[in-house]
Amino acid sequence: MDSRALTYFLAVAESGSFTAAAEQLHVAQPAVSMAIRRLEEELELSLFHRNERRISLTDEGLVLLPHARQIVQALADAELEMRELHEMARGEVRIGIPSMLGSYYFPPILMAFRHRYPQLRLSVVEAGTRQLQKMIYSGEIDMGVIVADTPPEDLESRSFLRDQMMAILPQDHHLAGQKTVRFRDFFAEDLVLFRKGYFHREVIDQLCREHDFSPKICVETNLLPLTKQIVKHGFGITTLLEMVIAEDADLVALPFEQPVWLDLSVAWRQGGYLSRANRTFVDFLLEHSNAQT
Repeated sequence: MDSRALTYFLAVAESGSFTAAAEQLHVAQPAVSMAIRRLEEELELSLFHRNERRISLTDEGLVLLPHARQIVQALADAELEMRELHEMARGEVRIGIPSMLGSYYFPPILMAFRHRYPQLRLSVVEAGTRQLQKMIYSGEIDMGVIVADTPPEDLESRSFLRDQMMAILPQDHHLAGQKTVRFRDFFAEDLVLFRKGYFHREVIDQLCREHDFSPKICVETNLLPLTKQIVKHGFGITTLLEMVIAEDADLVALPFEQPVWLDLSVAWRQGGYLSRANRTFVDFLLEHSNAQT
């Protein structure tokens, strides 16, 4: 099978259109159609249903899809590694980071990394940890931050942060004078929570499952400034890492009576090629993490 034909096949499968695939690939539409037709003739199989408004994969096409992704990604990895060996690429780090860490943990690390390695380009994406896993698999990013409790077997990871999730309250809250907060008292309050897919929300969902609580969610938002303002004005409470409110004198961070620890790792595809730039960033991140402990 020709690698170009597989690339065209992936583009059509993902866009649902020969025309859209051609535009994405910057080639003429007949070239895409001809490459797919030749691939089908070579395999003696039909890969697409063409009699629908949006082209869709046949059962045979669905079987080929994951293999095509793996082959095309492997070729891209090989090409990048060869370019780096010949010093033809200056290097790029493509990393996905959840918003809480992106706003309060990573900025000094990213700035220090750029200062030490100004020739390397940083591309940072914000998303929840579960979405970041999908983006690693699809090749949209090279690595991302995930919760380290049960790392997937097809990802390789390195732990870099262990911190405690805290109950976040306004200073005048009736629980604010306590040394710790019981889960029962926390879940009796109106809560401001991240949407599903973010580690902040997964902590809450896990506690609810373990203790049979039903959270009273008053607001769902991934916007940290909005979350803090809602809590400051007494319309709900939340749980965050203490670093998030370090400079907010109007907010109080209390540990739970049973401490809730969060372990985070940086992860990439198991067996995938991690570029020299990305390996350098992982080493730098772990170096910073060790210096903090």
